[in-house]
Amino acid sequence: MKKKISIHDIAKELNLSAATISFVLNGKADEKKISEDVRRKVSDYIKKVGYQPNMVAKSLRTGKSNIIGMLVEDISDPFFSGISRGIESIAYHHKYKIFFASTENDTEKTKTLIKAFRERQVDGYIMAPPSGVENEIMALMEDNVPVIFFDRYLPALNTSSVIIDNYSGSYQAVKHLQENGYSNIAFITLNSEQTQMHARLQGYNKAMEDSLCGPIVAKLPYELSHREAAEKLVQEFIKQHHGIDAIIFATNYLAINGLKAIRDLGLAIPENIAVIGFDDNTHFNLFSPSITAVAQPIEEIAQEVVQQLLHALSDEKESKKRRTVTLPVKLIVRNSSFPKTQKEVVHTESPVMKNG
Repeated sequence: MKKKISIHDIAKELNLSAATISFVLNGKADEKKISEDVRRKVSDYIKKVGYQPNMVAKSLRTGKSNIIGMLVEDISDPFFSGISRGIESIAYHHKYKIFFASTENDTEKTKTLIKAFRERQVDGYIMAPPSGVENEIMALMEDNVPVIFFDRYLPALNTSSVIIDNYSGSYQAVKHLQENGYSNIAFITLNSEQTQMHARLQGYNKAMEDSLCGPIVAKLPYELSHREAAEKLVQEFIKQHHGIDAIIFATNYLAINGLKAIRDLGLAIPENIAVIGFDDNTHFNLFSPSITAVAQPIEEIAQEVVQQLLHALSDEKESKKRRTVTLPVKLIVRNSSFPKTQKEVVHTESPVMKNG
């Protein structure tokens, strides 16, 4: 096996000190007043021999790896993949790389991933955390490692978070359906204590209470939410509640499962059941009929998350500050919720501002 080239090998070959080589590789040539000729000499040589620095050793020397660890529930989900792509793009312009991982909302897997990222000396964490990892997050914070939550937060921890106005999103979805003539509105969600799911259910319940209507709620097990079993549960729920004329689905993947369940029951949208999904999906506009959705501001979330993390990384005082930013959502009206007396509706976007 070919011996890996070290800084000392390069220094010996170029008749320079190892410190000079290190300053050039670590971007400190200006600070140390190293000549342009020497910089070029080092640069040309490392390209020629294909030198790859030991990043772990470098992070131990400098205290920085320029790597951010990002943990999401499912990187293949359109919401999380959109956020991740936006964060990656912004971070790259600030010379940071992102290491991604999916937790599958599994507490033990998340603990293992946090440990692995910590061993890799990542500079900070961006997370959509499951419950049960409070001790691991607290240990990071006690060591002044920046942690930014998004999409949800852990109530027991005082962390910086970027969330959206889930409560008002659901509330506005109910009001939109009622204004279009629907009265028996159901809400299908996950059996989850995650903060964003709880807020969406609260918004629905409040809107139904304000209109003197009783809630019609189904909570599906999280582990079934991506599978055919979820479709069967939705079908059973609809069969048990014959009067339902509209359904709000609490996530985009629940909506997709629900659309298939409604179709397999031989029901038409919106003639038999109107539909709204929470989290807009890139395909919702292509469905027939197109699907009304509460859309999250993906670009704004990504920008706010990175901005908070960069502030924390650049200043120790900033890293100790805790901020919660709540962003508004938009109700994108499409044909799956048009008024009962109409055949067609023009697509519109309605801002949903923070409640209160």
